[in-house]
Amino acid sequence: MASSSSSSSSSSSSATKLVSRSLLFFLSIFISLSMISSSSSSSIFPSNPTDPITPKPTPWPHQFHSILVLNSTESVLQVIHLWYDWPNGRNFNIIQKQLGEILYDLEWNNGTSFFYTLDTTTKKCSSVQLEIGILRPDWLEGANYLGQQHVDGFLCNVWEKVEFIWYYEDVITKRPVQWIFYTGRAAHVMTFEVGAVLEDAKWQVPAFCFEKGEQEEDNPKLVKSVVEEGSMEEGVLRGSVGL
Repeated sequence: MASSSSSSSSSSSSATKLVSRSLLFFLSIFISLSMISSSSSSSIFPSNPTDPITPKPTPWPHQFHSILVLNSTESVLQVIHLWYDWPNGRNFNIIQKQLGEILYDLEWNNGTSFFYTLDTTTKKCSSVQLEIGILRPDWLEGANYLGQQHVDGFLCNVWEKVEFIWYYEDVITKRPVQWIFYTGRAAHVMTFEVGAVLEDAKWQVPAFCFEKGEQEEDNPKLVKSVVEEGSMEEGVLRGSVGL
């Protein structure tokens, strides 16, 4: 009886070890596959050097509306309604900071930009003058092609411009999916409505911007707020790429 019990115990122990080894084997395979999947989704696949055609970024449509979600490790989330209107020489960023106020960034092709809020209790307005207007539709011309990468579930062609911005475009639809500034701030494109135009009345700078005491050119506090929101990065980009 003792011999039978010992044999049974030995068989049970061997079976347990076999199961444990099998679990470890499959677990190691799962971890390896997960690492490979993670690596493939975050790495840029270089372009084929034998391919005679290098992809070029699609120019922006002359008029469009896009909703962007901006995030970074150093600031709160922001939602931006971007209205681009090249024929009329204007660009509008309406910026909603998470649990914060709405900031309006209105830019004209003569280099003038107005930054203001419409909160009646804390209304603020400031303006800056840049030497260059809004981005041209072909502002990505001459960007360096880096290859392809999976971003937000889309296979994208990737370009870099003057080491300031990295631009990701869906390979199939040619729509922008994301762009990342050198600061690490990433803009995820949620919608992209080609041909959408904001009515003219919404482009009017509020009257209080021209009232003494309300509008201060280069107001440091408001400009600092704009920089923190990330909208001034586009102004810096315009100067950097000379567009």
